[in-house]
Amino acid sequence: MKQLRLPRYVSTFRDAGGIVRYRFRCARKGIDEYMKAAPFTPDWEAEYRALLAGTVAPMVIGAARAVPGTIADLVARYRASDQWPRKGPATRKAWESSLGRLTTSIGGCMVRDLDAERAGKIMAKMHDRPHAADNFRKRMKALWKWAVRKRLAKENPWAETNPFAVKTEGFKAWTEDEVTRFIARYPLGTREHLALQLMLATFARRSDAIRLGPQHVRNGRLQFRCKKTGAPLDLPILPDLSAALARHKTEHLSFLVTTFERPFSDAGFGNWFADRCKAAGVPGRAHGLRKLAAIRMAYAGATVPELMSWGGWKTEREPLRYIEQANKGRLADSGAAKLSRERARLDKLKRNTLKGQLEK
Repeated sequence: MKQLRLPRYVSTFRDAGGIVRYRFRCARKGIDEYMKAAPFTPDWEAEYRALLAGTVAPMVIGAARAVPGTIADLVARYRASDQWPRKGPATRKAWESSLGRLTTSIGGCMVRDLDAERAGKIMAKMHDRPHAADNFRKRMKALWKWAVRKRLAKENPWAETNPFAVKTEGFKAWTEDEVTRFIARYPLGTREHLALQLMLATFARRSDAIRLGPQHVRNGRLQFRCKKTGAPLDLPILPDLSAALARHKTEHLSFLVTTFERPFSDAGFGNWFADRCKAAGVPGRAHGLRKLAAIRMAYAGATVPELMSWGGWKTEREPLRYIEQANKGRLADSGAAKLSRERARLDKLKRNTLKGQLEK
């Protein structure tokens, strides 16, 4: 695959968490910025032109230093701690949003002055986005738990706040009928079919599906690390995926590329696949295939360790959910079978009793 040349003043490196970062640095203009947009996209190019024009504020040595004891200082210490690189790239991205919200709103406040009432008021401003509010609260609880352990805070005010109590199953799991409809619209040999099989036959999240390529195939198996958790996976290639890969020849490092033969971004792939689902009359989305894959394996009798080896989960919580769901279905079927047998026994008893009475 052709290596794209970086423009002037831009360099790239891989940070401690394994993420490829792009940096614009021009000492003459006093600009030293990490670029935020996806590389080589129109947004990235617009960001580069703005930096080149010097429309960002010049760096000031020491300007980013936070006052000790403030919430901004706490956030800076957390980012520099051993906890930060342990998070996967997707997790860090979500945390960056929450930490940015925190420092923007009350970064200059002292940690000791934040109580449950004030923390609750911050959450109340997000009442129109209850899911985001609850995720923000969860991350703040974890941050202050770390702060208390490190003696940077005396108590955890977020633990005393109340969530918005939004209960959801998240992304809808696909049904077998939806898979059939999708395949009818996009048969074997299409890029859409390959995308479906890559996720359905590997439990892959979209962030992993778009990275999988020939280099991950070894001795008839797929070997890769989950982008989100960093968990190593070593999976056999199932027949449906094997058939899809046999029909797909690529010279790229990824099986799935755009029509311009460029790698997908996470969001770009999600939007593309959502459009294809809509065209096929299927309400599902990419992550719903991961759920269906887990449901299928759970119904087949897979154990928690077996599900974890496929899904890359680090705890038993998610696998247990799928096993409990499968067990409910099996127990319901078992109960129905027992009821049918009992009804048949009672009906036979009634017939025999009636027959005996008639014979008398």
